[in-house]
Amino acid sequence: MSVQPGKARRPSPEQRRRRHPRHHADFPVTIRIFSNDEYQQMEGHCNDLSEAGMGVLLAAELTVGEVVSLKFSAPESSQTWELRAVVRQRRSYHYGFEFISISAEQVAFLRKQLPQLERSD
Repeated sequence: MSVQPGKARRPSPEQRRRRHPRHHADFPVTIRIFSNDEYQQMEGHCNDLSEAGMGVLLAAELTVGEVVSLKFSAPESSQTWELRAVVRQRRSYHYGFEFISISAEQVAFLRKQLPQLERSD
């Protein structure tokens, strides 16, 4: 392998740093989507969570870019959250959702609670 002086090696996409660290999470998520002139509801399972989104295992077909509603109770919260999110990625049955309607209070709650969970990235 040859390395040229003065040129930094570019990290692969897997090695790039995320804006917000991911943390292991384990709770059910209800996903609602408007499709074929009606709302469809499906059940999934969150396996990682960050300030900006979550990873969900879901046995369904969603399209990257699609906007959905996520309903769940965040770890250590007694309240049920309902957030709008966009599908950012899909790998088999694992979907990456980015929150698009999270409140400042919810972000503050996650900033306080997430460091108590194990990192997953």
